[in-house]
Amino acid sequence: MQNKKRVLIARLGMDAHWRGSVVVARAIRDAGFEIIYLGNQTPEAIVEIAIEEDVDIIGLSTLSGNHLILAPKVIELLKTKKIDDKTVMIGGTIPPDDVPILKKAGVAGVFGPGSPLDKIVEFVAKS
Repeated sequence: MQNKKRVLIARLGMDAHWRGSVVVARAIRDAGFEIIYLGNQTPEAIVEIAIEEDVDIIGLSTLSGNHLILAPKVIELLKTKKIDDKTVMIGGTIPPDDVPILKKAGVAGVFGPGSPLDKIVEFVAKS
């Protein structure tokens, strides 16, 4: 039996915009991957659950402009816990000027509004 990748999907902070994260989680699940869906969480909770669930990929969702603070915080906590081998991706309303900042912080994939679901699934499959 093939080992399935485990993907954690969470919304950063108190972001109330849930639809995009649910649509992405379902697309990844329908492609055959395991999904752990958290909804709203702090960076600390995201990292703790990533450890508990032994996930391969952490998908973050944001529409409230907190991505430059909270996404790097998730990556910093992963490094602190010595599990920085996890792939981190983020989706939501992210200005193009912020993409290089997120990539420099360690985010492997950035998906803005209208990103094709098949591209997100392909990213998960290759990560």
